Amino acid sequence: MIRWLLVVLLALVLFNGVMPWLRRWGFGRLPGDFQFRLFGREWFIPLASTVLLSLLAAAIARWI
Repeated sequence: MIRWLLVVLLALVLFNGVMPWLRRWGFGRLPGDFQFRLFGREWFIPLASTVLLSLLAAAIARWI
């Protein structure tokens, strides 16, 4: 259980770091992607973009 929690936490940190790069392609602006400011820092919770990227990765994995 704790391993999955660490994986999810690392994925969110990584996604938060590459978010400015992905915003140019339209990710992070979908309905269901949350953006807020907390402690003087901007945070993203990209629920819809994560689902979209997961579906894309699954389709590519199934195709290969």
